[in-house]
Amino acid sequence: MAETKLSSFKDQRWSLQGMTALVTGGTRGLGYAIVEELAEFGASVHICARNQDDINKCLEEWKGKGFCVTGSTCDLLFREQREKLMETVASTFQGKLNILVNNAGIFTPKPIMDYTDEDIASTIGTNFVSSYHLCQLAHPLLKQSGYGSIVYISSISGLKALPFVSVYAASKGAMNQCTKNLALEWAKDNIRANVVAPGPVMTLLLENAMKLVAGVDNAIKDIVSQTPGGRIGEPKDISGLVAFLCLPAASHITGQIIAADGGFTI
Repeated sequence: MAETKLSSFKDQRWSLQGMTALVTGGTRGLGYAIVEELAEFGASVHICARNQDDINKCLEEWKGKGFCVTGSTCDLLFREQREKLMETVASTFQGKLNILVNNAGIFTPKPIMDYTDEDIASTIGTNFVSSYHLCQLAHPLLKQSGYGSIVYISSISGLKALPFVSVYAASKGAMNQCTKNLALEWAKDNIRANVVAPGPVMTLLLENAMKLVAGVDNAIKDIVSQTPGGRIGEPKDISGLVAFLCLPAASHITGQIIAADGGFTI
């Protein structure tokens, strides 16, 4: 019986073997699932997170699965820590990076009138400014690899108005537009850029928000009730799409914003 395309990695269009990736916020939720997905396709992955204990725990788990993953601490809100992170990545991967997944972010749901200047600065700074800067820092490494792919993890809140997320949505809307410009300006360097915009996904971050902020639970239930797929998302629903966008099979896809939301935005 002939081998199917996905039963082996002989067809390099469907393999990340030999490629390198940086995933921010890789110790939990979407980030954790994305790391596993990329590693399963053969990529060597570096992660960053703020807590070294969380990183160590994850690295031990992935080592047991045979994945090639390294990690280092970084608070992406601070420029000097972002610069140190990329120096570590350059050293780890010998100056070449194929994949940058800007996943890390913060989510602080509030009504519009309750947001403070500090809330706005920290949300925009962590979600957008840091990822923009990481793209700048990663550009030489992505270009050097000869095959670069940037994936932003955005949100449907950057596509459609939803309650409690005005500042978060603004940061995601900025990501969406930035991705189009990256795709335009860096195509000549063999670097693609795309956005995955999830709907609500059941992660610890969302669970905490639903428990702690009045009204968020009902807002999520309302979104799910309007979703043709009829359920809330799971991390694996997102990680598979991220991996696909990084594969050579997706080499003609760039500058796109792809909603993974069970059909909510249709």
